[in-house]
Amino acid sequence: MREKKYTAALIGTGRIGFTLGFDSKREQPASHTMALLANKRIDLLAGCDNNSSRLAHWHRFVKKSDVFAEYSFLFATTKVDVVVIAVNEAFHLETALAAIRFKPKLIILEKPVALNAAQGEQILLEAKKHFVPIMINHERRFALDYAFAKKYIKNIGKILSINARLDSGLRVFSAKEESTGEYSLLHDGTHLVDIILFLLEDEQTGFKYNFEDDGKKSCLSEGRITSLVCDEKDSSVVRSLNVHFSSEKCADINMVISGESRFFGFEVDVIGAEGRIRIGNGIFEFYKRAESKLYSGFYSLEKDSKVKSLKKTKYFSNMVKNAVDFLDQKEPLRSPLASGLRTLYILEDLRSKIMALISR
Repeated sequence: MREKKYTAALIGTGRIGFTLGFDSKREQPASHTMALLANKRIDLLAGCDNNSSRLAHWHRFVKKSDVFAEYSFLFATTKVDVVVIAVNEAFHLETALAAIRFKPKLIILEKPVALNAAQGEQILLEAKKHFVPIMINHERRFALDYAFAKKYIKNIGKILSINARLDSGLRVFSAKEESTGEYSLLHDGTHLVDIILFLLEDEQTGFKYNFEDDGKKSCLSEGRITSLVCDEKDSSVVRSLNVHFSSEKCADINMVISGESRFFGFEVDVIGAEGRIRIGNGIFEFYKRAESKLYSGFYSLEKDSKVKSLKKTKYFSNMVKNAVDFLDQKEPLRSPLASGLRTLYILEDLRSKIMALISR
């Protein structure tokens, strides 16, 4: 029996929408365009971008697709099953609302959901009104390495602590950039918060989309800021942030975001009573309790030799596969709107606490 095909349109042909697919150092596919084209169940019918040079570059690569300078023209002339939104955060709200009213079978929305919680709630209300399911591309939820880590957690005993860290040269927060989202708390911190939630969340079951989940019920406590460092020349710019959370599964969860580093780093360290997991960009380490080779009568941690490194995590291709499986009514969305909203609410809470501290 021939499998059904689904049609798709892409709004936003920039880095994550298209050009990261040419980065030779990244695991491919690394953009929405390349991942959609690689899936045999998807026909990419259209691309849309208000930047004419970007759109022309995309069209030279995806010749058989139609192109549009405005999504209003796209929606007026082209009917597709899946709309992918890969525009800057500042335009998520207006683009998502327009796409929802178009009533596709599924929307794939780049992370974060929106610039702030109020905008996220507008998207949620419109999605409920029109019964349009939305997937958020928090890509690590689809990656094989993080999926393995989530399953491995049961092997390390009681979780004693989780230490999550993001390092970059981008400011952690800037009051002047709230309208653009050009700060790492929102831009990359969304991945850090979301992956902590992912590792702590219970597995989802069933394939139906829950329009009643508003994302407000989180497995994390409210974050308590333990350290905050502002820019020496501008106190409205935060350069370093330390936050403490807790949950039923772990009482000691620490998140550090640095905007003073001259490198990009992303890692999560989960320490259990009987083992340890270190995972992140270029990190895939799993430890188990074993009789110590250093001290008689003691136990130490040693690398689990049964765990082999992965050649590919399939983070982008698995995202598209999950979308297809959801449309086939075989799987739930691994990163539904509700999970994206949970992350956004945590970021919003931290933003408001940062504002209170720097305005003193």
